[in-house]
Amino acid sequence: MTTAPLSLEHLIRPSSTTVGKPPALFMFHGYGSNEEDLFSFAPELQEEFCVISVRAPYPMQPFGNAWYAINFDAQQGKWSDDEQAKESRDKIVEFIDEACQAYGLDENNVTLLGFSQGTILSYAVALSYPEKIKNVVALSGYINEGILKEHYEENSLSGLKIYASHGQVDQVIPPEWAQRAPKLLKRLGIEHVYEEFPVGHGVAPQNFYSFKKWLDDKI
Repeated sequence: MTTAPLSLEHLIRPSSTTVGKPPALFMFHGYGSNEEDLFSFAPELQEEFCVISVRAPYPMQPFGNAWYAINFDAQQGKWSDDEQAKESRDKIVEFIDEACQAYGLDENNVTLLGFSQGTILSYAVALSYPEKIKNVVALSGYINEGILKEHYEENSLSGLKIYASHGQVDQVIPPEWAQRAPKLLKRLGIEHVYEEFPVGHGVAPQNFYSFKKWLDDKI
């Protein structure tokens, strides 16, 4: 399928569904990567999903893209540009609406799959706009409450379902950051699964098969 000229660059694998609107699965890559990275999962994912892998809006040098800047400062250490992250959060919401309309997708059956910075944004979109999202696959990331919409706890969150996983020896995002997510999700009454795998900052084969199985009844 040829991609439509939407607000964010993307790759698409059409759904096998021929009746009605197909479910949508949007992929959001990590810092410094691009839309081709997670798209390698697409051939192995459920055929019913229309898979759309999205390129982050901020180009990096010499290559790659980011959802928001991460600055490395001698005095302040490493810090993230939360304002830019909020802009990306809302760009993603706008893009999801555009893509569902352009490709005839089921706007009531939207799954987000993120890795690292893409997971941080996926959490932010789902918790800020839960009426638009059904499922989240959150790989190697964490919840940054600083980029959620104000009063997000007052949203109707009970329809969300989240699968989260992390590497036990992740050298980029400490496991303890990811481990805070289940506590928050439980407090918010969100159905969730959290798993860890004996890997670093990446997705082990057993991790892939675990979240794929989780998605089986989410279509």
